[in-house]
Amino acid sequence: MPTLNRSDAQQRADDIGVFNRELVRLEAEQVLQLSEPQRASLHSHQQQLLQGYLAAFDIDHNPHARQLSLGMRIASFLGALALAASVFFLFYQFWGLFGEVSQVAILLAASVSSFCLTLWVQGRDSSGYFSKLAALVAFTCFVLNIVMLGQIFNITPSDKALLPWAAYALLLAYVCGARVLLAAGILCLLAFIAARVGTWDGIYWLGFGQRPENFFPAALLIFTVPLLIDQRRFDGFSEIYRVFGLLALFLPMLVLAHWGAGSYFDYPRGRIEAAYQLLGFGVAAAVIWLGVRRDWPDVVNTGLTFFVIFLYTKLFDWWWESMPKYLFFLVLGLTAVLILLILRRLRSGHGLFGGSAQ
Repeated sequence: MPTLNRSDAQQRADDIGVFNRELVRLEAEQVLQLSEPQRASLHSHQQQLLQGYLAAFDIDHNPHARQLSLGMRIASFLGALALAASVFFLFYQFWGLFGEVSQVAILLAASVSSFCLTLWVQGRDSSGYFSKLAALVAFTCFVLNIVMLGQIFNITPSDKALLPWAAYALLLAYVCGARVLLAAGILCLLAFIAARVGTWDGIYWLGFGQRPENFFPAALLIFTVPLLIDQRRFDGFSEIYRVFGLLALFLPMLVLAHWGAGSYFDYPRGRIEAAYQLLGFGVAAAVIWLGVRRDWPDVVNTGLTFFVIFLYTKLFDWWWESMPKYLFFLVLGLTAVLILLILRRLRSGHGLFGGSAQ
């Protein structure tokens, strides 16, 4: 039996609802008629599936539950941010009232207790809303722990702090299925790798952004994680890895396409910018092809977004100063229409890419 995550279970539940509605239409049109034993067996099987999915994944089993779940996700996210901010300001409000030993004890107790609370809530919260809230608070406590222990013992700030932050965020993300914490862990990992690459060239770690190319190794690493490690048990994790990997690839390209001085390459600035503009178009087109080939809508949408951004910024460089404004925006509008026509052609002729890879 294939491994299911919440998205798979929700999709199966939605398919059951669609099937039942179509079955009613077919019976009304006298195309298909089920006997009573068949109808009872079908209903029993569907209810067994839905009950199992509801118990394991807390799926939205009807339209009313789907509407409420969106509000619950928003409330959980906002509540987690508010509680994390509360912990942050609580520490700074009363921090000076404690001695050094008490400060260390409070920091350690906050991290350990918040982690234990997260595990306790996660074991009793089938919906995941409360466990994700607790996990974000635990991550905030851990970050404060590292930062404030460094201040207490007068430790020089270092990029090495990003590595335990990333590890802890990823641990909580996989324990609780929290995509927000997965994103936080990926960002910490991207920053750490970029800072390490920058220090190899003699750049102080806080200045790693001065060389956007520092992010390229991290981008490739993050993008390939779902290919190397199966993420199907974790809802939405593969998409987050791919999107953040592509963002770490395209954003530096976009910067270098207009700021050639930030490149490691010792060439004239104009040539570097032109090269990255062409590279941006080429990589975006390749990413779109790969997304269609592998049936990854997130990859297609990200590649298409940056292809359009590269195209529009190039049109702006070419014609903004030389064209009348009405004509410039007319060209942009016609370009958008052309893109829509091409995408419609690709959508109707999906076989041009050889179909999706299984």
